[in-house]
Amino acid sequence: MLPWTGMPMLVAPVAGILSDRIGGRPVVAAGLFLQAAGLGYMAWVATADASYAAQLPALIISGVGMALYFAPAANLVMSSVRPQEQGIASGANNALREVGGALGIAIMSSIFSAQGGYESAQSFVDGLRPALVTGSAVVALAAVAALVIPARRGAGAPAEAAGQAPAPTLESASR
Repeated sequence: MLPWTGMPMLVAPVAGILSDRIGGRPVVAAGLFLQAAGLGYMAWVATADASYAAQLPALIISGVGMALYFAPAANLVMSSVRPQEQGIASGANNALREVGGALGIAIMSSIFSAQGGYESAQSFVDGLRPALVTGSAVVALAAVAALVIPARRGAGAPAEAAGQAPAPTLESASR
């Protein structure tokens, strides 16, 4: 698993540069598509006697995708709110990321145990493949969503730009 978790150390700085130059949305979408491709490739090469060399490209592709997703996604979230809302946005982003990870593991584990198990190497692969295919499909759907969700007009206060009064904040409500 080291290539999967190690790739972000190499690619995350490049992801930041790309995000600054072309915007975060295409970088996030590319990262999600790469993660989906990595999971799909892993499902494709998974056999009871698959060598590490056969699995390595999937680990690298998924690791690059992870690096292209996480930092730019956090930047997109933080830049889409007013400075006084950044604590809330950061907390919500982190909470949703944790819930999504736990939910993804629970769903993929359920699929694994319904289709396979630990009785033999083949039983393991029989459960692993449909779980990985499902994970790949969900991540690909997220990539499409990242591309089709309308972009926000700006990082400033959209209500003020439209001539409306800014939304009350906790600070202004306590006065």
